[in-house]
Amino acid sequence: MISINYQDSRPIYEQIVSGYQKLIFRGVLRPDERIPSVRSMAATLTANPNTVQKAYAELERQGFIYTVRGRGNFVCGDPRLIETKQKELLTVIEKALLEAGEIGLDPEEVLRQAAEGYRKRQA
Repeated sequence: MISINYQDSRPIYEQIVSGYQKLIFRGVLRPDERIPSVRSMAATLTANPNTVQKAYAELERQGFIYTVRGRGNFVCGDPRLIETKQKELLTVIEKALLEAGEIGLDPEEVLRQAAEGYRKRQA
């Protein structure tokens, strides 16, 4: 489910957070589904349990998971998380298109090429 890339410049806990976010956004992990314990995930990833705990704490802070004492960690079912991410991405795209226009590129052509590149990567 989640893997760590030791060549990645991001800290391991950030990679764990990002991995879980992607699984939740894609619907692979469903609301109220239990995720592996800190110790179990640490063993699976061969990571320090403190690193996994830090990632879980960050996921909880961001609203992706919740903890039930004595039972474990579970996926939140808040649809606002996806809406927030979508708004963030649209803002990034809008800024990129504005910058493209400022340097003389056609924003529609930039979108077309980006969509074409996306399709190639998905294939």
